[in-house]
Amino acid sequence: PTAEEHFHLFGLSSATTEEMMSSTVMVRKILQLQRKGEKKYSCDECGMTFTRKYFLERHEVIHTGERPFRCDLCGNSFTQPGNLKAHQVIHSGVKAYSCDECGKGFTRKEGLVKHKLIHRGVKPYSCDQCGRAFTQSSSLRKHQVSHSGIKAYSCDICEKTFSHIENRNKHQRIHTGQDVYCCEQCGKLFVRYKQLQIHRFTHTKERPYKCDLCEKTFKAQSSLKVHKRIHTGEKPYKCRHCNKRFSRSDKRNRHERTHANKNCSRNPSL
Repeated sequence: PTAEEHFHLFGLSSATTEEMMSSTVMVRKILQLQRKGEKKYSCDECGMTFTRKYFLERHEVIHTGERPFRCDLCGNSFTQPGNLKAHQVIHSGVKAYSCDECGKGFTRKEGLVKHKLIHRGVKPYSCDQCGRAFTQSSSLRKHQVSHSGIKAYSCDICEKTFSHIENRNKHQRIHTGQDVYCCEQCGKLFVRYKQLQIHRFTHTKERPYKCDLCEKTFKAQSSLKVHKRIHTGEKPYKCRHCNKRFSRSDKRNRHERTHANKNCSRNPSL
């Protein structure tokens, strides 16, 4: 098409055609409009297309498993610089989004949207091993690692292993002394402030969490939650070998080792 036809194509009146044709900047803008939306760069792995080679190169990192953008505060790494930038807001402490129901704050709007599912009681993601349900798919994936028994992340200093990298990173603070919480009574160190709060009850003898069915008390809310399964009969942890169920994951893990010991006795060469 001619230059004049280009102007008509983009809704420009013929009365101003001559004036605009003399403007190099305007012609360049029109040519950019013509090219807008053209996706000539295609990913060989998944076929996804992009308008610029730069966007394609950023996307291809997803397939290679490379995570070149690393947070210098906690060690978490990301495939995209935008994801790293969004993550670093967590360390800033700024929580611009708050829940109307409970007042809990979030650094990102997506976090608030996902959190609100808790108040609605929506848990669409369930574990096929133990039936435990979660509001987020990422929480389910992290939970499923506990069933696999895989502990791929080891401490660089003491070689203790962990299922999740964030737990390994928090543990290593004990060795480095970075951002740890110290008990004023006995000097014990903790990587989470909540752990320190629970530990303090050992000195004060407080047990603030009380079962409303049998009045037994506990230092931690999580311990009360596990205890209540005695009354409800809930057994969310299933053995992967015989389908026997347990109220606690540590009891299930201890039971599963009996299967491993039996296999070893039958096959001494193992």
